[in-house]
Amino acid sequence: VPAAGAPAAGAPAAGAPAPAAPAGNPAPATPATPPLGTSLMHRDMNSSDSVPWSGPGQGQAVKWSVPGGSCSTVFQGTDGMPIGLCTRYLGRNLTPITPSVTLFDPDTAQPLTTLELEKHGLLGGVYGYLDEQGRVVLAEGHDILRIGHHKDADGWKLTVDERTPLGDIGTDASLAGLVPDGAGRTWFATEDAVVGSVEGSGPDATVRTRRVGTQPDEKIANGLTPRPNGVSVLTTHRLYEVGADADGTPAVRWQRDYDRGSARKPGQLSWGSGSTPTFFGPDDSRVAIVDNADGRPNLMVMDAATGEDVCTMPAFETSGQGTENSVIAHGDSLWVPSTYGFAYPPMAVDGPASPANAPFTGGLTKIDLVRDASGEHCVRQWEKPEARLSTLPMMTTEDNRIWSFTTDPGRSEVSLLGLDAATGEEVVRRPVGRLPFPEAKTDASGRHHIDVADSPRPFITMTP
Repeated sequence: VPAAGAPAAGAPAAGAPAPAAPAGNPAPATPATPPLGTSLMHRDMNSSDSVPWSGPGQGQAVKWSVPGGSCSTVFQGTDGMPIGLCTRYLGRNLTPITPSVTLFDPDTAQPLTTLELEKHGLLGGVYGYLDEQGRVVLAEGHDILRIGHHKDADGWKLTVDERTPLGDIGTDASLAGLVPDGAGRTWFATEDAVVGSVEGSGPDATVRTRRVGTQPDEKIANGLTPRPNGVSVLTTHRLYEVGADADGTPAVRWQRDYDRGSARKPGQLSWGSGSTPTFFGPDDSRVAIVDNADGRPNLMVMDAATGEDVCTMPAFETSGQGTENSVIAHGDSLWVPSTYGFAYPPMAVDGPASPANAPFTGGLTKIDLVRDASGEHCVRQWEKPEARLSTLPMMTTEDNRIWSFTTDPGRSEVSLLGLDAATGEEVVRRPVGRLPFPEAKTDASGRHHIDVADSPRPFITMTP
């Protein structure tokens, strides 16, 4: 897996040339973030879950380590150093006890140093980002920390280089995530749907807030998508496009209800959509989410400027009927993975599921936005219900492949899976370990890791 700004060449399967990638332009980095692909959970400013290089291929070397926690998000700055946002868990129910930031050696995957943080909300330790100086930006309580890594005569160290107290933001709820916008602000959202902007940093920063949620049970359970002058926020009830007024105060530009169904589905973390808003198409003019309708959820494509409908269709035909993952986007194409039945730790889910349990079935489908004389239409190109993507997948556009970890039902082997994004056909399967594992997790920067059940969790890195 390449360092940021230095994509590696992909290895075609069985000696065949890699297929051409579809047309599409990656969302640019912002002044507040380093280069594309390794500084945000969903890869870029559009939350496209795609990166402009090739994947690791079939013959890569595998290195691993035991960092002592589950590292759900991994960033990588221009210096090539992977930085994980990790959580230690305790007991059979996997109760989170200590969030931490861990610096890894990019060649050996060994932990170099760890900085433990105070325990607060789960999402604030997952949805952070890497700033233009390569510092991790994440929440600790109602403070925003910028954590840098430095090497001296005694070795590597992680330090809190800057702390920005948010003060009174009108709620005691934990922060659900942080993102930068295109104008240099940092945006945050709380788990009870308060959205805020921060100009500057440190004690003198200017903080402005607005509550967008109007329902008593309205929550934010997914990531935020940065916008040029604001943020896109999906709550458990509706989608909000939030911008900054002339004085920087958050203002709702438009909002859209969606069908949240009658309960949380198995394989989802909350009652409502499991998506992070994904922007795509010419000039990022379209935004896509998947709702939580009973039976078959819908892929909704909307005009990013107004929230008006562009096209809607069932997200899946024969795959599992629900998803906690964001939609992958490149050009005018969307790939929707299913997580229906995926078993999350009990502490991670919010409320009972209906049905209470279901087997993890998985699946992946490709849907194109097609334009003709009558308008724009959602058109399904293919569906692969057998594709069990056990992690947040990512697309590498140089070789036109989609990557995830996978396990086959009834088998103990865990593999890195590469699919041809044009056809959905499997082109790479690389064994990386054996059970006992829970369903594998994916990092946020193009590297991969697996959590080992009832034992220390390894961090696994793959290089071409």
